[in-house]
Amino acid sequence: MTSTPQAHLYATVRTPFGRFGGALAKSRPDDLAATVLRQALARTRLDPGEVDEVVLGNANGAGEDNRNVARMATLLAGLPTSVPATTVNRLCGSSLDAAIIASRAIETGDADIVLTGGVESMTRAPWVLPKPERAYPAANTELVSTTLGWRLVNPRMPAEWTVSLGEANEQLQQLHHVSRERQDAFAARSHHLAHTAWESGFHDDLVVPVDGTDLARDEGIRPDTTPETLAGLKPSFRPDGTITAGNASPLSDGASAVLLGTAAAADRIGHDPLARIAGRGTHALDPQHFGYAPVEAAQKALDRAGITWSDIGVVELNEAFAVQSLICIDAWLARGLADPDIVNTRGGAIALGHPLGASGGRILATLAAAMRADHHRWGLATICIGVGQGLAVVLENEEAS
Repeated sequence: MTSTPQAHLYATVRTPFGRFGGALAKSRPDDLAATVLRQALARTRLDPGEVDEVVLGNANGAGEDNRNVARMATLLAGLPTSVPATTVNRLCGSSLDAAIIASRAIETGDADIVLTGGVESMTRAPWVLPKPERAYPAANTELVSTTLGWRLVNPRMPAEWTVSLGEANEQLQQLHHVSRERQDAFAARSHHLAHTAWESGFHDDLVVPVDGTDLARDEGIRPDTTPETLAGLKPSFRPDGTITAGNASPLSDGASAVLLGTAAAADRIGHDPLARIAGRGTHALDPQHFGYAPVEAAQKALDRAGITWSDIGVVELNEAFAVQSLICIDAWLARGLADPDIVNTRGGAIALGHPLGASGGRILATLAAAMRADHHRWGLATICIGVGQGLAVVLENEEAS
């Protein structure tokens, strides 16, 4: 009887994440994606023609992403035209979803090797102009930004579902009573840990530069950040609110790639896998409560991996907002998470940046590297997603078993 194939991570790479309008502003998203696809393959001895599929995440698709940015990037990266490619859009979770989809294809025997990841240029996201419903309208119309959040909202959607991401998290803050002081302290921690990780060389093998730029590190890290300096910032979404530009993730540009394959693919790839995908979880709830969705997504992934919170050695939680991150951590502590300090040990999106379609690949790569560096057997990557969803993946470091 043939055993079921299992999906393993073999190579990960990403660009530095740039600030909105910053060092990557002149780089097209298809070029950013092509950069990481090339570099991921360069870390193997794999013949590019042996890639069964390319699956990339992208939250926009309205501009230079050209709808199917995975196919565009695959061609630009120089892979054979025979390698098919598809683009996944689950908003912030797109590249983690790409890895989940690829892992299922591997486990069902539909593929042996899949190149995944994601990309977003929030700087270059275009404005869109709605088409008129009839010819020659006399009234004016307005351009709509596709950078972030709701656009061209269907009037049938309940108003409570379509609040801004920031307002949704202010509502979560009211429900869970997370103070401004805790949020600012968490944000300062993100910057300090990200800076320390870069200084220690942790990110050196995970990040590659983009041609035509001189950006070597994530552009948003501010090592001099303190809770006291953050306390001086004005609330961004409510006059009396707690969320500021300092305790939320910034608009960002960047790309990530993760190569997945079966255990048997190791000989063709040229080295042993970094980790095994052991469990997956998805969850959905009311759209305005999206920041809480990782709580249940993580639990489902743990259950499917056959482990509990007490087994987890490190967690990568995408920091969309400090408040939702803290709410998730508090919920996990109640369920058995041993120590909140195992979450985002190398900093998070508040410091590193959050290019929507690329962040899932970033947290998966960081998780695998942290597990190996710190000799943990089990780790969790999880992300909240606008409009009320969450994703999670459990990794196993088989060298630590």
